Amino acid sequence: MHDDLIDGVNWLIARGIADPAKVAIMGGSYGGYAALVGLTLTPDIFAAGVSAVGISNLISHYNNYPLYWSLFKPRFRARVGDPQKEEELLKSRSPLFHVDKIKAPLLIAHGVNDARVVASESEQMVAAMRQADKPVEYVVYENEGHRQWRPETKFDYFAKVEEFLARHLGGRFEPASAPVGTAAMVK
Repeated sequence: MHDDLIDGVNWLIARGIADPAKVAIMGGSYGGYAALVGLTLTPDIFAAGVSAVGISNLISHYNNYPLYWSLFKPRFRARVGDPQKEEELLKSRSPLFHVDKIKAPLLIAHGVNDARVVASESEQMVAAMRQADKPVEYVVYENEGHRQWRPETKFDYFAKVEEFLARHLGGRFEPASAPVGTAAMVK
């Protein structure tokens, strides 16, 4: 799927629709994983990235599946890889193990109560990036889970995204204050 994404970016650039110096990648859940993959596996393509509740390590993600997802484990092993038998394959596709390749700034957001993609997926990515002296911003939402965020949390998140992209791609943004009821912590 990443090849398709890059094909789309190249198509937009070739037609003059996108400025190759101002292309960002952004997504949530699988899209958050795709954003991390974009910055690690194709670091010269993107000028910035945003990952919300994204998977950084396919092995730890598999090992932290919530109990109600246990029926999906055989499908994961068949489609993605078996952590017991194909650890190197999964590491090769896990952004956490390629942090050294990142060139663009990254904004990561996560809900502390996320049971599908646990917050440690983002925490380990942030820690690795900081250890490697890579540009990363991290915002945690205390009372949120996996993307079914309350409206005030969504407003806060998108205000942070707008400011982040304006800083790194150019353009304007509307300064915003944290909406009442948002438990955002910038770490």
